[in-house]
Amino acid sequence: MTQFRQDETPQPKSFARTLALKRFVARAVLIAEQVLPRALVPASIVLLFLSAAWLGLFRIAPLWLHAALLLGFLVAFIASLVPLTRLRLPGNVDADRMLEERNALPHQAIRVQDDIPATGGAFGEALWREHQTRMAGMIRALDTGLPRPDIARHDPFALRALPVLIACVAFAYSYSNRAGLLSDAFHLPQPASEVADIRVDAWVTPPAYTGRAPVFLTGRQGVASPSDETAAITIPQFSDLTVRVTGAGTEEAVRYSEHGSADAIVIPTAGEKPDEKTASAEPAAQKAPDNAVRNHLYKIVKDGELSVGGQKWTFKITPDSVPQIAFDGLPKPTPNASLDIAFLASDDYGIAQAWAEIKPLDEQAKDARPLYPLPEYRLDLPRRNAREAKGTTSRNLSEHPLAGKRVRVTLVARDAAGQEGRSVPQDMILPARQFFNPLAGAVAEQRQVFALNANDLPRAIDLNDAIASFAEETIPNLTHFLLLKSARSRMALARNDDMLRDAAKHLWEIALGIEDGDLSLADRRLRDAQQALSDALDRNAPDEEIAKLMKELREAMQEYMQALAKEAAKNPRMAANPDQNNVLRQQDLDRMMNQIENLARSGARDQARQMLSELQRLMNNLQANRGQQQMGEQNNAMREQMDKLGQLMQEQQKLMDETFKLDQAQRDRMQRGDPLQGEDNELYGQDMPQDPGQRGDENGQPSPLDDMTAEQLKEALKQLKQQQDALGKQLGELQKGLESLGIKPGKGFGDAKREMEGASGSLGKGQGEPAVGSQGRALQALRDGAQDMMNQMQAQGQGPGQGVPQYGQNGRDPLGRRQQNAGPDFGDQVKVPDEIDTQRAREILDEIRRRLGNTLSPEAERQYLERLLDMR
Repeated sequence: MTQFRQDETPQPKSFARTLALKRFVARAVLIAEQVLPRALVPASIVLLFLSAAWLGLFRIAPLWLHAALLLGFLVAFIASLVPLTRLRLPGNVDADRMLEERNALPHQAIRVQDDIPATGGAFGEALWREHQTRMAGMIRALDTGLPRPDIARHDPFALRALPVLIACVAFAYSYSNRAGLLSDAFHLPQPASEVADIRVDAWVTPPAYTGRAPVFLTGRQGVASPSDETAAITIPQFSDLTVRVTGAGTEEAVRYSEHGSADAIVIPTAGEKPDEKTASAEPAAQKAPDNAVRNHLYKIVKDGELSVGGQKWTFKITPDSVPQIAFDGLPKPTPNASLDIAFLASDDYGIAQAWAEIKPLDEQAKDARPLYPLPEYRLDLPRRNAREAKGTTSRNLSEHPLAGKRVRVTLVARDAAGQEGRSVPQDMILPARQFFNPLAGAVAEQRQVFALNANDLPRAIDLNDAIASFAEETIPNLTHFLLLKSARSRMALARNDDMLRDAAKHLWEIALGIEDGDLSLADRRLRDAQQALSDALDRNAPDEEIAKLMKELREAMQEYMQALAKEAAKNPRMAANPDQNNVLRQQDLDRMMNQIENLARSGARDQARQMLSELQRLMNNLQANRGQQQMGEQNNAMREQMDKLGQLMQEQQKLMDETFKLDQAQRDRMQRGDPLQGEDNELYGQDMPQDPGQRGDENGQPSPLDDMTAEQLKEALKQLKQQQDALGKQLGELQKGLESLGIKPGKGFGDAKREMEGASGSLGKGQGEPAVGSQGRALQALRDGAQDMMNQMQAQGQGPGQGVPQYGQNGRDPLGRRQQNAGPDFGDQVKVPDEIDTQRAREILDEIRRRLGNTLSPEAERQYLERLLDMR
């Protein structure tokens, strides 16, 4: 027999620890199986309490209900904890029994480890130890498993799932604006009228041209005071702020406080105009209807703070600067009376549009009624929304009535925000078409008279009648006579501005037909086709329209080239001596137009528009020599007068140099002790000391002047008086010649003649220094008179690009120096000194340095030379 005792039996330490761990886990499982069924009710009460708080029940409930619910949940929870007090803690025997049952251990494998046999004997003890050892091997693989509370037996209807489902729904609802908080159960409820059952969504949309993404404000953290720039939200200027308020409740006031402003701006709902008087006042509390959606829109232009529903956001604005634009050189007329404008423009986000604003300078009558608006001049941008733009645009405005009048041109650039930047204005004469046929010019003048002021229509009719009075002499072509009569009838019968504009258009077509026949009409059709294609590219017209306009441009180009060839055939001089620099082949034009069409179809509209502008300037250059060939005898006479003026200035320069040499020689005689007699001693006092030992010419060689006495030098100066008088006489003849050509001699020519007379009087007295001063001033006055003459020629349509040689432009090399056969030199266009002038300046500097190195030079002379070298 075996005696079972619970006495402690020595066992190995490792086995004892394993067995103790198995029993501890088993006791924990037994406790969990007792606790879990008894915890169903307390857990359900806690979940129902959380659900009530998240659903906002404590927030909206009145005070008595709020207190009752809170007390009910508390009492129920405490009552549900009573069954937990009846828990029985399991012991080792319970743990051993659970392990043996769940692991199906036979022979009480765990409890046998603590038993001892009832009888002794060596064989019995050995057999008992062997039995314990076998049972211990089975114990090491024991598994307690998970608790088995058997909740279904305690809750056969599965009511435990209801609190869980309600809690899940309430938790999801807790993220909405209407949800409550857990803290609401422990705070006194607020009156229902003060709780706004609304949802607020706010975001900022930067302007599209900035390329910035919208900024969503709802739920954004880190909002600080306005002084904390690190927490402020940086957005571009002119961003659109949108605040959307959804739901029922008291309407929330949306305010934006600009920094530096005392009053906040109340942003109204979309479609509602704010009241300026009450914009900063506290709005009256109004009840919004259920499910109402109110949008508040505002454009942010300054730093500030947005506040709505207790939330605040601080904004820091990135300013949008005004575009910058300027002339890249002066506006220039082209040979075909177009206007070329080179410009430079820049903007921080990109330039949307650019144009030239042209306004008349001449004062008009108070009751003036122009028939046409101011001319439009759109600048061709290299690409859309370019941050930096540089280009040249050519537009023909010769058909506008302001052509030939003084105007003020101002460049304007506009960005996508609508801000405009303006350049420094430039005053000029708007290029006008030059009519070489007097009859065509007279017809164009009639049109300009009443187009600028419709009230001057009677004067235009009188001009028409005056031309027709001597039709046998002034209108040799019968067709032209009949056209003028029809134009007069249109002017006389016009009753409104539309009829007057039709008459003006008819007169312009008559003038073009008289002047060039089919060539002028072809030129006009070509320019219209180019303008139509440019407008289509600017507004991103479809490919079908682009193809149609390209076809019209090709037809107009072909018609113009044919008319130009016929015109050249009529002019033997042009046909025999074509300008090789302006030869343009038909295949070159076709290739260029094919490139324009390919670029437009591929989507590169900006490049296509730029190449179209290049084509327009190319056609302008093609007509450069045509206008020069048509100037005729008038231009030849004008060229002759200009050559005479250039020769006169050159002779005056030579005479001044010779006078200076004689005057210098007189100074040398005075230093050597041979002063002049009489009143001349006072003239040559101590102005410029000379070296008594210096003799010879500039190169150190003996000069004929060295052998002349002071009296002989004085006599030589008097002999120069005849040359000076002859130059004055030439200037008088030149002035008469200019007057015969319609050029009024300016003030410069009058000053030059007066200075020449003064120089002649000084030479007659043998006084060199006053004569040199008068001659220099005469030269400068001649230059001023030449510039004034060129301005008058340009005003008459005979300036640069209208048949007169462009001195200082085409007649000079890239450094500004004159080329051969370029015409007279007025002395005011040279940018780099000629070689002879450079050599002369170098020789003067070498001579000054040599005299400074001479220790025998007087102190007064040394001080004078040091001042020349800017050493003092």
